[in-house]
Amino acid sequence: MDKFVIKGGNRLEGKVRVSGAKNATLPIMAASLLSEEEVHLDGLPDVTDVSTMASLLEELGVRVSRQGNSMKLKVVSQENSHARYDLVRKMRASVCVLGPLLAKRGFARVAMPGGCAIGPRPIDIHLKGLKALGAKIHLESGDIVATANRLKGTEIFLGGPFGSTVTGTANVMMAATLAEGKTVIESAACEPEIQDLANFLNKMGAKISGVGSPRIIIEGVEHLSGATHRIIPDRIEAGTFMVAAAITNGEVEIPNVRLDHMMAVVDKLRQIGITVEKCNDGAIVAGSGKISATNVITRPYPGFPTDLQAQLMALLCLADGNSIITEKIYPDRFLHISELMRMGAKIHKEGPTAIVTGVKRLVGAPVMASDLRASAALVLAGLAAEGTTIINRVYHIDRGYEHIEKKLAELGAEIRRIDDE
Repeated sequence: MDKFVIKGGNRLEGKVRVSGAKNATLPIMAASLLSEEEVHLDGLPDVTDVSTMASLLEELGVRVSRQGNSMKLKVVSQENSHARYDLVRKMRASVCVLGPLLAKRGFARVAMPGGCAIGPRPIDIHLKGLKALGAKIHLESGDIVATANRLKGTEIFLGGPFGSTVTGTANVMMAATLAEGKTVIESAACEPEIQDLANFLNKMGAKISGVGSPRIIIEGVEHLSGATHRIIPDRIEAGTFMVAAAITNGEVEIPNVRLDHMMAVVDKLRQIGITVEKCNDGAIVAGSGKISATNVITRPYPGFPTDLQAQLMALLCLADGNSIITEKIYPDRFLHISELMRMGAKIHKEGPTAIVTGVKRLVGAPVMASDLRASAALVLAGLAAEGTTIINRVYHIDRGYEHIEKKLAELGAEIRRIDDE
């Protein structure tokens, strides 16, 4: 099992390109199940979640060929519609095959999903949406078993206790593309990754409107064709590198970041004293030598993303004063707190809220990664800490960041990957 060894204190400088968005790539790959024609995707990130989805799709009868950051997918068999637990447990986004399988083949058997340990993430809203379209669903031996003849369009409310559901919106939207009649999704997720999926589906011949708003309208069609599509840049990776520049008091150019996808993040960084300037199609981010305390609440898009909560917390550990972070999406997503405290951070947790008291310095220590974004937070803390930080179980970070240690090293970080053996 690999680990990262980081010697902190280096100021990051230079240029770094972010990869394609993992959270857009996975449902778009799943959408290839909706057509019998070949799909061409460009700009895919080289991360383990993409490899896991490719393996799952191959089991479901899709021929997958990859060259660099491009991929071709074509359904060659529709005999198997069972997404097995052995693959699904590795990645929550595997559940995105449920809607396409049901709509195209009339049957889907998908194991209850796994993923990062960030608290319970039930899929009851997914199932509610698919049932509204006419699916019959039951649980059998830990698998979701769904059947339908042709799905029928209807009006569906997808709001939940913590707001709209991104993967639930993706699942229902994909299923509705082949349903009979019109489907209206109220309280739909507005995330850029949902917009990217809808744009791809429309290239395949779907009729989807209202994307980017909480009300999405889908006019069902008889069949979908192949398409060619480039994945949008990863806003979470971009945010991580922005924080890396800030926490090391560096200056980093990100030439392909979509700032229009990151307004809440950019606003918060500027608020605490970080410079973010638009530059051609990207941005230049620079630290100011001083970080101000702030309050932040994670919310569904366009609010501050839960996937950048841990990274911002690492930065606020060095702020001047007390910051308050409230997690409104996954209230239990705070496993990184204990590890940051091993490095000298002062954090007090009360329910879904963390109070971060800024300290003058962090100190390198051995720490354990618990999930994908917590891993990134520990890397960022290690970049700023005095001494050496050893981060164990970095396979989490490989799920969503493409060669992050190489990209950071090119910016001047002293970071290396070693094998436990």
